[in-house]
Amino acid sequence: MMKKSLGAALAMLPLWAGAVLAAESKYNLQPPKSVIAQEIYSLHTIIMLICAVIFVGVFSVMFYSVFKHRKSLGYKAAHFHENTVVEVVWTIIPFLILMGMAYPATKTVIAMKDTSNPDLTIKATGYQWKWGYEYIKGDGDLAGVGDGIQLYSNLATPRDQIYDKNVAKSPDYLLEVDTPLVVPVGKKVRILTTANDVIHAWWVPAFGVKQDAIPGFIRDTWFRADTTGTFRGQCAELCGKEHGFMPIVVKVVSVEEFKTWADQNKTKVAAAPAETVVDAAPAAPVQVAAAEPAKAGKVDGKKVYDGLCAACHATGAAGAPKTADKAAWKPRIAQGADTLHQHAIKGIRAMPAKGGNPALSDAEVTAAVDHMVGQSK
Repeated sequence: MMKKSLGAALAMLPLWAGAVLAAESKYNLQPPKSVIAQEIYSLHTIIMLICAVIFVGVFSVMFYSVFKHRKSLGYKAAHFHENTVVEVVWTIIPFLILMGMAYPATKTVIAMKDTSNPDLTIKATGYQWKWGYEYIKGDGDLAGVGDGIQLYSNLATPRDQIYDKNVAKSPDYLLEVDTPLVVPVGKKVRILTTANDVIHAWWVPAFGVKQDAIPGFIRDTWFRADTTGTFRGQCAELCGKEHGFMPIVVKVVSVEEFKTWADQNKTKVAAAPAETVVDAAPAAPVQVAAAEPAKAGKVDGKKVYDGLCAACHATGAAGAPKTADKAAWKPRIAQGADTLHQHAIKGIRAMPAKGGNPALSDAEVTAAVDHMVGQSK
């Protein structure tokens, strides 16, 4: 009976250690908010403890031997060759330690890869430098709830905070987006990852999720959030100049709130006017929900530019003329303001209509164009 109790206690040690050390700390992993994240946290903790015990034990014996048996105390080094017992012991003990570490590690990895029977399937596409999301399919009580919703998520941190050292940083500096991914709590969410240009990686540490997004391939991962709230991550694969500017924000809500959100966004899709694209090849999925609805009165073109256009025009990505590059903008400005406005609203060549965001009003698009023109004259 005592042996069984001891065995059960040892089996629970990783979970106890993980729970004790899961307090939020900038020197530790993020507090886990899913079953997989908790398993990863516990595995990390117990293996670190094992490594610490080995480190202390080996170096204690080594330093004790060096100082206790030094030459100044009259000890002489023994001369011997081979010892079968010692060789067997130092082979078997490390083997047993590794097997003890391999079992929970293998169990966790297998659980991480089990994407079967999801309640909700979402495709995440990496772009330079933003994330696009498409709600593919819901099952069970989520059947048909969010199917077909598309959006993409841009960095919402104002450019002034990034490039002007005198501007105060927001609390979620470089970890805020205009449109977060919304998922229901307690539901298994399968994420299909791919990319449009270079390799990216979808990483949300609180959920224990990190999966490469590779052009031409579909990879998958999953998570089930234990609690509601907003959780943040980043692209974890070096993907170019703006790699540090493509955060991930997941908003976990109740099932009822998720259904309401999905209904509202489907309504916006149905109400969105059809766009006539002139020789356009969309470079990103269509966003159906703007970060903020357009307000009456004068439109802030700089705000629209920072939230959407800067992703390409601030860096010259995808062939877009870089803002403030007078040589690149001179022939475009010569076409006239009306022509530039129509190109931005209807799309031209590689640029999709309204930058891929039909929720923007014509006035917002026009204001953003005027802002870029003003910066590029």
